[in-house]
Amino acid sequence: MATSSFLLSLIPCMPTTTTTTTTAALPMWRNPSSQNRLVATTNAQISVAIPFRRSANFQPSLWDNRYIQSLKIDPTEKDLTRINMLKEYVKRTLDEEKQAFRRLEIIDTLCQLGVAYHFEQEIENVLGTLYKSVESMTNVEMKEDLHYAAILFRLLREHGYNVSQDVLNIFKDIQNGTFIDTKTLLSLYEASCLAKEGEDMLVGMRHFASKHIQELAASLEPSQREHVVRSLELPLTWRMPRWHSWYFIHAYQKMENMDPNLLELAKLDYNKVQSNYKKELKTLSRWWSNVGFSEKLSFSRDRLVENYLFSIGWAFKPMFERCRENITKVNCFVTTIDDIYDVHGSLDELELFTSAVERWDASTLEELPDYMKICLLELFDTINETAKDILETKGIQAIPYLRKYWIDLCRAYLVEAKWYHSGYMPTLKEYLDNAWISISAPVIPHLYFFTSQEITKEALEYLESNPEIIRLPFMISRLWNDMATSTDEMKRGDVPKSIQCYLHEESVVEEDVARKFIMGLIDDLWKKLNKERSSCSYFEEPFIVALMDVTRMSQSIYQHGDGYGRQDGETKDQIMSLLIEPIQL
Repeated sequence: MATSSFLLSLIPCMPTTTTTTTTAALPMWRNPSSQNRLVATTNAQISVAIPFRRSANFQPSLWDNRYIQSLKIDPTEKDLTRINMLKEYVKRTLDEEKQAFRRLEIIDTLCQLGVAYHFEQEIENVLGTLYKSVESMTNVEMKEDLHYAAILFRLLREHGYNVSQDVLNIFKDIQNGTFIDTKTLLSLYEASCLAKEGEDMLVGMRHFASKHIQELAASLEPSQREHVVRSLELPLTWRMPRWHSWYFIHAYQKMENMDPNLLELAKLDYNKVQSNYKKELKTLSRWWSNVGFSEKLSFSRDRLVENYLFSIGWAFKPMFERCRENITKVNCFVTTIDDIYDVHGSLDELELFTSAVERWDASTLEELPDYMKICLLELFDTINETAKDILETKGIQAIPYLRKYWIDLCRAYLVEAKWYHSGYMPTLKEYLDNAWISISAPVIPHLYFFTSQEITKEALEYLESNPEIIRLPFMISRLWNDMATSTDEMKRGDVPKSIQCYLHEESVVEEDVARKFIMGLIDDLWKKLNKERSSCSYFEEPFIVALMDVTRMSQSIYQHGDGYGRQDGETKDQIMSLLIEPIQL
């Protein structure tokens, strides 16, 4: 199936057949997959519909409120003073350095260490000047040094510059019969992963670089080999920035050309930001404990800390505190509502629930079962409070936009529920057209409102049209999620995922074939996303970066399995490193 055929639009809800209760003298049982069963009353004259509740046996949370409240806040005034001194050192170094290549290396190091946000204007000045040089092709160093050209190309694209692949035309002249060292090969590989749709030269460069890196890997020192293997497994542009910074800080201190001042700044700043995260997490944990879903709605996953980890992955900078707070709350509700549709609710109840969300009126919830009332009352209160905050700070009446995506989410969940109950197997296109919304659509307006300085009517209208810059990150996230979770979800009885849809549609037997196809689809969608990232003019850069990070965070969580549903693997290590344990100075 050609990936270009995937038109990203919502499909209508499929019709479903309702079953009525009939009189019976003996107990009558419906198929448990329908989630309803009929039990005769004691006088054997009428029957009462009792929902059949599935159980997913989710693991309880590893992080209780008492533990979170006990977390130590680490930075001292002395640390903060030292950070400011080191920031001045970096600014002087960038200003005084005359070699363009050396300035690029410093910028790349700052980005990977996670401290570039302190120097955004300085970095913009350097890259803006070099971009003009690239476009006029007057930069002699770039023409003579392929390693330099690759780093320049990557940094420009990472920062939103629409630079042509022709910058790397020199690659065509040297790829045949010319030895290229591992460092340059790795730079070429990382640059090539920013390819857009139709950029065949970069695709070829990626195959060339990865092939030759693998051939050289066996002869490398262990630390170099680890770095190479890590890049081939997940290129730099696909990684969660904060998790990569933790890794790179530890790798950088072993490098021969390490600048001890940059390393000290990175460690001190990492611990300072981590302390901010701890404060935020404590506040959120108190909120979540008061909401009480882990006791009141015990069928659902209790994943506050993992949801907060997602918010860091999408907006890690300290200035986005309110964004992280709101995104964490949104994802807690998304998880609970997902489990209502996937696990706990009967189809009749789910239709009532969807209708209640569409009305968005707490006074109309009487017809719902108690567990749904509990969920929706908290949802309405939280989102209405968020809208009030946005009105006070941005002057925008946000409820219509926030409400829209919750309605879209519940309608998408209902589509999947109807597929499940009717035994319908969607095509891969049908599935993806719906699934990019069901993965977590309500975070979209929250990301926009809390990462953007200026909210415009044009941008809001564009946001509501669900353009590709919005859809693609969530579609890639859905595919990574499916790769990790579909086996377990199918075992407990869930709607078919992308892998099963492809297997059925293409009459393929081997699951490995489907997984290989899905990975190829992810790669193709990344190329589309790279194109949208450099051409979108409706949104400010922080929001676009957050959308890119939506994809990176999903890949980080789901790369090695279900890092959200199962807590005792790599996700636990990430939480300990990013939120709990400071880096040793």
